[in-house]
Amino acid sequence: MFIKSMENAFCLKGKNAIVTGGNKGIGLGITQALAHQGANIAIFARDEVSAKKVIADLEKKYDGKYAFYKTDISDMQSCKDSVAKCIADYESIDILVNNAGIATGGNLLDLEEDLSSWFRCFDVDMFGAVRLCYLVCKHMRDMGKGGRVINITSNAGEICNKPSLASYAAAKAALNHFTRCLAAEIAEYGIRVNAIAPGFTFSNFSKNIPEEYYKAMCETIPIGRFAEAIEIGALATYLASDASDAMTGAVLTIDGGYALQH
Repeated sequence: MFIKSMENAFCLKGKNAIVTGGNKGIGLGITQALAHQGANIAIFARDEVSAKKVIADLEKKYDGKYAFYKTDISDMQSCKDSVAKCIADYESIDILVNNAGIATGGNLLDLEEDLSSWFRCFDVDMFGAVRLCYLVCKHMRDMGKGGRVINITSNAGEICNKPSLASYAAAKAALNHFTRCLAAEIAEYGIRVNAIAPGFTFSNFSKNIPEEYYKAMCETIPIGRFAEAIEIGALATYLASDASDAMTGAVLTIDGGYALQH
């Protein structure tokens, strides 16, 4: 529904959101941002310990409903089971954030005919999102209330910033275009589909890199720093809200201007 005023444009009170990998890194920033705006959160992840810690923290700050569903997004049955349980618990799903992913590296010519790392990367980063879109978007269509899908891709899907991550970059590029095609397919049902393509972002991993390496990387970014996960979350909040109703099929890069120079 288009907004009539800015007063509640970003309010997500009463909305139910699935965030895959919502317990760590960028996914955690998205979880926190959506919860801050009032959304109920279902975390789909494999690590139960960290997910339940996140839920405990959310319950101290907000009055929403939060739950963890152990999910392997590379397995269709696992996705089916988690979505079915989530619908039973929450009654409806309004927002799907496909954030979970992996990054496999290696030069193509060094693989010695073993392409398993490529298949694994696509199975998680691309087809993990496809599986959940298939299941959740059918539910959104049948509920007749519209919905929001947000795919977390990467600026690596738009530029060649590290050739040894070709499998990851190709999977993210595929997810970008899947976002556009799905947006066109289901727009008539009031479901908006967009993607966020982050660049270097602080996470549990990046906080442990040597300071001199971090400084060198920052010199390649026009704004001079990494993004914070909560900044990705802020953009996801916009895409999840009524404020973004006129936007679908967009891939929004948030990388401090890095892609401008590469």
